[in-house]
Amino acid sequence: MLHEYREQISVLKQENAHFAKIFDEHNNLDQKIQDITEGREHLDDMELRELKRKKLELKDEAHAIIMEYIKEQKN
Repeated sequence: MLHEYREQISVLKQENAHFAKIFDEHNNLDQKIQDITEGREHLDDMELRELKRKKLELKDEAHAIIMEYIKEQKN
């Protein structure tokens, strides 16, 4: 997720507990979705769509935190 911000992610995971939590939750959802789509776990389509929606929300929130961090570093 957001590989172009590796340095910022590394810092934020150490300095911002909320960011670390949503980052880990996003990665857990990503793995669960992959397991479902590859047949290792089973979930109906509606539940899978909900997991994908939640994963996208977490990514958007993480991206917003990263952008705010970058903005603060420039000032």
